[in-house]
Amino acid sequence: MKSIVSIALLILLGLASAVAVGFGSGFVAGTHDYDQLQEGLSERIILKFSHVVAENTPKGLAVEKFAELVSEKTNGKVEVQVFPNGILHSEETEIPALVSGEIQMIAPAYSHLSRLIPQWAVLELPYLFFDHQDVDAAFHGKIGEKLFATLEKSDMKGLAFWGSGFKQVTANRPLILPEDFAGQRIRIIPSPVLEAQFEALGAIPVGSSFTDLYSLLASGQVDGEENTISNVYTKRLYQLQKHMTVSNHNYLGYAVIVNKAFWNNLPPDIQRSVAEAMEEATHFNNQLSVEMNEQQFTQLQQLGTMQIHIQTEEERAAWRKALQPVYEQFAPSIGEELMAEVKRLHQGR
Repeated sequence: MKSIVSIALLILLGLASAVAVGFGSGFVAGTHDYDQLQEGLSERIILKFSHVVAENTPKGLAVEKFAELVSEKTNGKVEVQVFPNGILHSEETEIPALVSGEIQMIAPAYSHLSRLIPQWAVLELPYLFFDHQDVDAAFHGKIGEKLFATLEKSDMKGLAFWGSGFKQVTANRPLILPEDFAGQRIRIIPSPVLEAQFEALGAIPVGSSFTDLYSLLASGQVDGEENTISNVYTKRLYQLQKHMTVSNHNYLGYAVIVNKAFWNNLPPDIQRSVAEAMEEATHFNNQLSVEMNEQQFTQLQQLGTMQIHIQTEEERAAWRKALQPVYEQFAPSIGEELMAEVKRLHQGR
């Protein structure tokens, strides 16, 4: 019995000593009665950024850059949590999730926005842009301004336009002239404009998510697809496709959008910091997209797994003629103001 009492006394004395001197360095009784690692977490702002492409694409790398810049410019007050490759949301679910506030930021391709807001179809029109100068003029001019204004009604706010590059077509047979598309099942981003585009060429458009593209090609459910060179390379589509035509017939870009209520509730200084980070990330993205497409085009040529054809002026004219009905079909829903801006963009061609 005495031994039990002695042990109990020793335990009590040990506990008393621990309280007096503190459990570890820096502890003073009554001042830090919680885990210091948790300090400030309640004040940290979490921004969930969901997207569907790989981390090593221009968009994927730009999102990572943006997250780093936000942390740096806000001194860690804002944490951007990045969810790539559609692991959190697909193209079908990301816009509703943004509007509901489940996530705070997305960067959808224009095709996904055009199904919700018809005016966004203007950016899907075939051969809308001749070069990157045209792209910049549209993004930073009246077209970009008018399109961002349409988002406000849907509780979204546009922050930036990001580029991925001009689209090319790939298949297991050469697609040189419009008649070569006859009967070819071509995977597209689900979109009325892109559907009409390939129907005008005589193909059978098949809408699907980007994450399903490789398996669709591998299983033979589609014969070909349209994409940027960087997506063809990073998605390893060259393993499944024998031919590519460098046509630059469309431009694949993204609108970086934030939940409007989330943005409006940010303190003004945080808004400024996030906007600065977005501006820098946008410059990074647009420069990187050009560099990656050029570099990876060279790498595709060196791999030699696909026959690469560069469209001639005569072939381009034939495609444009075949695709002209797409302009006529969608001009009414796009609206006179935006179509007038398209006309100005095309002046002098």
